[in-house]
Amino acid sequence: MFSAEEYDVVVNHEEQYSLWPADRDLPDGWSREGTRGTREECLDRIERVWTDMRPRSLRERMAADHA
Repeated sequence: MFSAEEYDVVVNHEEQYSLWPADRDLPDGWSREGTRGTREECLDRIERVWTDMRPRSLRERMAADHA
């Protein structure tokens, strides 16, 4: 019987998102965002929440330059 692999949506300190197999340990610097599901469900979640692809440090630097 085929079982769909589950994934977690993960995020790093720069607020960059990815998906990661739910049964694997996370690499250093990444944490679980709270969404678990199929690959497609996780990719849909990432598409909804990760609307600005720039790393957080760049967004903050650019905002400070315009302040």
